[in-house]
Amino acid sequence: MSNGQLPRSQLIRMASVRFLVAVLVLGAMLFGSAGTWAYWEALVYLAILFGPVLFVLAYLLKENPELLERRMRMKEKEPQQKWVIGLSYLYVLVTFLLPGFDRRFEWSDVPVLVVVVADVLALLGYGTFFLVLRENRYASRIIEVERGQKVITSGPYAMVRHPMYVGVTVLYVVSPLALGSYWAMLSALLIIPLIVARIRNEEGVLARELEGYREYMQKTRYRLVPGIW
Repeated sequence: MSNGQLPRSQLIRMASVRFLVAVLVLGAMLFGSAGTWAYWEALVYLAILFGPVLFVLAYLLKENPELLERRMRMKEKEPQQKWVIGLSYLYVLVTFLLPGFDRRFEWSDVPVLVVVVADVLALLGYGTFFLVLRENRYASRIIEVERGQKVITSGPYAMVRHPMYVGVTVLYVVSPLALGSYWAMLSALLIIPLIVARIRNEEGVLARELEGYREYMQKTRYRLVPGIW
């Protein structure tokens, strides 16, 4: 269990650095692989992705710095999660380099309307992620159970047990289309088995360490998609 709290100044510094690094790295991946700045799909995507991220960081810093600190944690404690995270880095590398190469070599011809719809879905996916953060102050980046943590059963948690992963899955699956690439969809869909593996391990930890979670599992039957799983 963890119950630490970073000083506010350190929290601001960490959040700012990680935000800037994420923008620079993802931008370099997309425009570098495309070999051009004339990649409007990437410009729009970065705006709809990092604009809300900046808003959420500011919101959490003001309203719930403890949750922001939880979102800063990176070191997984569960052995299974370490290889899931390792594979996710490879996933991100491939999924966000392919669209740029697709743009450079003109492999795909994705209609503007499809790109716009994908952008809207990506925004909705991140919106779902934000709703979860508002509902669950214990939504750490890593899998852990803290002292005093309670089971959340309200809001999106009344529909599925892992609504945050719903938003994350939607965001990542539609990202290639938002970036104008059909081919990158092949790698993007690999997020699904990674999410499934993470959820299975996470539920084992929660059922073992979080009081009331087994009862919640009986009440809210589905993990990710109502009526399916």
